[in-house]
Amino acid sequence: MYRAVTRQIEVTVEPNFMPDRSSAEKGHFFWSYTVVITNAGPDTVQLRTRHWVITDASGRKQEVRGEGVVGEQPVLAPGERFEYTSGVPLPTGSGFMTGRYQMVATESGERFEIDVPTFSLDSPDGKRVLN
Repeated sequence: MYRAVTRQIEVTVEPNFMPDRSSAEKGHFFWSYTVVITNAGPDTVQLRTRHWVITDASGRKQEVRGEGVVGEQPVLAPGERFEYTSGVPLPTGSGFMTGRYQMVATESGERFEIDVPTFSLDSPDGKRVLN
């Protein structure tokens, strides 16, 4: 599991390679990833936007920006958590993702960003053997 904490908001990510949705012969590899956002701070916050940078094993980068996550802009009171699962395809058997969420403190209206930990996407076909 990968973990980052920004302003008392913890983000953990657990990636999972999905062989049933992947084909090494066709150059298509797919991962699901589960994100848990936990508000350990004193303020109620809302996730407004996401920004992902996805890098494959060849160094090609893809940026994804959008409103919310999985069609939601969750509001988290102190002590609450939000969990979702999404997915990402790559043309290579490994890569990594990193990102940020823009949050807003609901009472003050202050906007701030929190880090999503950089996490590795590895498949059996993408693992390197070191001699």
